[in-house]
Amino acid sequence: MSFVFPPFPPGSLPVAGLRQEFPVRRIFCVGRNYADHAREMGAVDQAEGREPPFFFMKPADALVAGDGELAVAYPPQTADLQHEVELVVALAGGGADISVEAAPAAVYGYAVGLDLTRRDLQARAKEKGHPWDMGKGFDQSAVAGLLHPASVCGHPAGGRIWLRVNGTLRQDGDLAAMAWKVPEIIARLSRSVRLAPGDLIYTGTPAGVGRLVRGDRLEAGVDGVGSLRARIV
Repeated sequence: MSFVFPPFPPGSLPVAGLRQEFPVRRIFCVGRNYADHAREMGAVDQAEGREPPFFFMKPADALVAGDGELAVAYPPQTADLQHEVELVVALAGGGADISVEAAPAAVYGYAVGLDLTRRDLQARAKEKGHPWDMGKGFDQSAVAGLLHPASVCGHPAGGRIWLRVNGTLRQDGDLAAMAWKVPEIIARLSRSVRLAPGDLIYTGTPAGVGRLVRGDRLEAGVDGVGSLRARIV
């Protein structure tokens, strides 16, 4: 096959303990999956039941991943860049209409991630009923640490998820507080799209999201999974 110009290399996540990279196909994100974060963003609690999960996407080349301190560029067109620490699920299997029971078998592993958001752009889009793309899917908006295979770390259903900025704790929650658990997220998403190996899912963030400025240093972690470090440049 001949191309007009060389294809861009795929995004990838380094795998802990291996000299291998996990190729990234697509990045899906779950919105408002922790009740405390939904409340801080102004969402009204439902009287009963759970709000159905909703999803948005980031380009695969928005990914900044690796070990050590990751340099993340402060994006243009915003005065309110915000952090959201999340558990990231990496799929090695896929399909459509996956059952909750079969979903864990599709998971390759887990990582700690940051869903960076241009909150002012997102807010203006919400007000006008416009898509969130420019508030969520900008360059270097998806940050992730090392990928840990589920064969090593298991399938975490609970455990502390936290984030510090310049040493100050800002987000401190527990995976058990997710409204929709990982197998349910996979099952629900597979009703809308055929999932495939290489897909990542950012599973939502607990309360405490806040503003970042150039020079900020971030540390984040999920108990039993790992950690990441990043600096806003």
